[in-house]
Amino acid sequence: MSDAEREILKIYDGSRPLDEDLFETSNVNQLAWTLVVVLAFAVVWLCIALVNAENQRYALMTNKCPDPLFKGEIDRQCLVMVHSRDHWWEHLWYGVTHVSPPKPDKK
Repeated sequence: MSDAEREILKIYDGSRPLDEDLFETSNVNQLAWTLVVVLAFAVVWLCIALVNAENQRYALMTNKCPDPLFKGEIDRQCLVMVHSRDHWWEHLWYGVTHVSPPKPDKK
């Protein structure tokens, strides 16, 4: 091997990847993405729970599920299946914007 070839190999030797760094992994990025996925799942789950709770609350307020046999009672099967508003996002919007209960009317 000539001196010129050795010089060229020295020049390009620095551009070769190091074998020790080829399989280096970092858990920081994986931890952050895992946290994002878990929190997104929790937000979706809480939104679904809020929509269901607000649907039943509004059905109870508007008396959409009276029991046909016992007056003054609630039909629980109807309460599970009722759609008290037209769209699910209306329940979500009401539940998010009304965080405290309405004040009772003073007579």
